[in-house]
Amino acid sequence: MGTQGSPVKSYDYLLKFLLVGDSDVGKGEILESLQDGAAESPYAYSNGIDYKTTTILLDGRRVKLELWDTSGQGRFCTIFRSYSRGAQGILLVYDITNRWSFDGIDRWIKEIDEHAPGVPRILVGNRLHLAFKRQVPMEQARAYAEKNCMTFFEVSPLCNFNVIESFTELSRIVLMRHGMEKIWRPNRVFSLQDLCCRAIVSCTPVHLIDKLPLPVTIKSHLKSFSMANGMNAVMMHGRSYSLASGAGGSGSKGNSLKRSKSIRPPQSPPQNCSRSNCKIS
Repeated sequence: MGTQGSPVKSYDYLLKFLLVGDSDVGKGEILESLQDGAAESPYAYSNGIDYKTTTILLDGRRVKLELWDTSGQGRFCTIFRSYSRGAQGILLVYDITNRWSFDGIDRWIKEIDEHAPGVPRILVGNRLHLAFKRQVPMEQARAYAEKNCMTFFEVSPLCNFNVIESFTELSRIVLMRHGMEKIWRPNRVFSLQDLCCRAIVSCTPVHLIDKLPLPVTIKSHLKSFSMANGMNAVMMHGRSYSLASGAGGSGSKGNSLKRSKSIRPPQSPPQNCSRSNCKIS
């Protein structure tokens, strides 16, 4: 029997993303680092546009991405305006070794606000493997992203670092905007410092951080990290530990942190008890 019916879709969602930014910031490198998917544009005329498809797995759902790399040259601005119609997500890409490319993000944001208002966007600093030539500090880029309500990533196509994670996070934002509340878990890659702080704070209450054999500056940073991330009540070996209630429950034998228990003496009944039916069961 022939299979002339409609083919079964190999994905659950289809999203269209645009990669925008000045020329020579490495947008093509990001697309080339994606191994799967087609590289030919479905349209006959694609001068000035690079096209790539890829499929990612997001919380058990297959999401197919159509990625369009619009050239950063001025003569292709009209192409961006035409291809921005129907876009569901935008990646603003700059080169961390090129200060001029970061300063040009303002111009691209104005283009997006004019021709694709309300479309979710993220800020991507490319070529992290050239960090020794960095001209854009990471803290400045992160502050700029927060100011413009964007998620921030630094990626390296050469090392395959944070590329898929950036696409996954943008897909999550788009699907949540369209009512997919179940897709909520963050997928960004934390820095080594964040991972160390999270590991220490997750098993150490705030009031015991001062007793750790660490420098004062690090202990102060751990306290700030705990307060900022709402980790005052942490999970310790599967049991909830709250600072407000003191020791909440007995710890397991393998628990290396011993919590003091307040021992109260047994209360004897009052001597002038007039009840005759007071019994201790």
